[in-house]
Amino acid sequence: MPESTPIRINPLSDWLPSAPGPLVIAGPCSVESPEQLRETASALAASGKVQVLRAGVWKPRSRPGEFEGLGSQALPWLIDIRKETGLPIAVEVARPDHVEICLEYGIDILWMGARTTVNPFMVQEIANAIRGSGIPVMVKNPVSPDLKLWAGAIERIFLAGTSYIMAIHRGFKTHEKTIYRNIPLWDIPLALRMEFPGLPVICDPSHIAGHRRWLAEVTVMAMMLQMDGLMVEVHHDPANALTDPQQQITPAALIGLLDNLPGMDPAGDPRQKLSSLRHSIDRHDHRLLELLAGRMQKAWEIGRIKRLHSEAIRQPVRQKDIVDDRVDKGSQLGLDPEFVKKLLHLLHEESINVQSGKYPPAASSATSNKH
Repeated sequence: MPESTPIRINPLSDWLPSAPGPLVIAGPCSVESPEQLRETASALAASGKVQVLRAGVWKPRSRPGEFEGLGSQALPWLIDIRKETGLPIAVEVARPDHVEICLEYGIDILWMGARTTVNPFMVQEIANAIRGSGIPVMVKNPVSPDLKLWAGAIERIFLAGTSYIMAIHRGFKTHEKTIYRNIPLWDIPLALRMEFPGLPVICDPSHIAGHRRWLAEVTVMAMMLQMDGLMVEVHHDPANALTDPQQQITPAALIGLLDNLPGMDPAGDPRQKLSSLRHSIDRHDHRLLELLAGRMQKAWEIGRIKRLHSEAIRQPVRQKDIVDDRVDKGSQLGLDPEFVKKLLHLLHEESINVQSGKYPPAASSATSNKH
């Protein structure tokens, strides 16, 4: 995109209802029935904490035979729910005809999913379909960790004539196995925000976590990184949801999650907030230890190969490259460079001990994806 044509994004306050705290978009992964939609949406509206109702209508599934949504059949139900609750409605679109139907029904906000954003041809077709409508569009990151694809999708939507755009960070698929469904790679959404100043970037902790047990720690991290809001999957009966039951939560659980976020409830008990923050730190520390154990296991394997081929254990050029890269990544995440250097020095010395065969790392099972 030519540098002389900067993207001008309208602030959230121009197109979404305001509320204390970050923007919260919530609703079921997929619409299953009028009853399910009404029970979930009514509770969300009554909470006073949700500004937009999200609802999946067309659901791209990995394998045939899985529930793929009710399609346009569900749109009239969403319009009725909007009248009852006053909540604007957001719907995922994956093809141009989805856009056309949503425009016909007067859906408030569209979003493109990760499997759509990864395909520039389809993104352009959707951009063509919204051209001239000015409808707000939310763009999820692509499945792969590719900043250019994400930025390109946002540019295509802007060039189609809307300045009401929001980015959604939902994590990425890579070869690495972690406790999460999708690896956050927080530096990528932060880099996107630097590329497009003023672009609202919100976090979808449901798709990053992949399970409700990890939802709180992902949400806390998103808020610590000053993301503009959250997009959370909420169902009145998650255990019986037709899609992604393990990562959806009840409306009551969402309220509890939001109340325990730092700064979300100014009138709350400071001791309760302190306890919540300490629990979050505990979870982060446990996760750090899991990652460190995995790192040392890799160091052990590298050391075995080096010893087998009589290679030097210490390799200063490699060490410098690591320090330069990690300090840069840390700076993007708001970490002090000197702190990162000290941490890397400790890690490097421990890796040298492990690679030298002085002692083996923890058993590899400690780093496996148990959950």
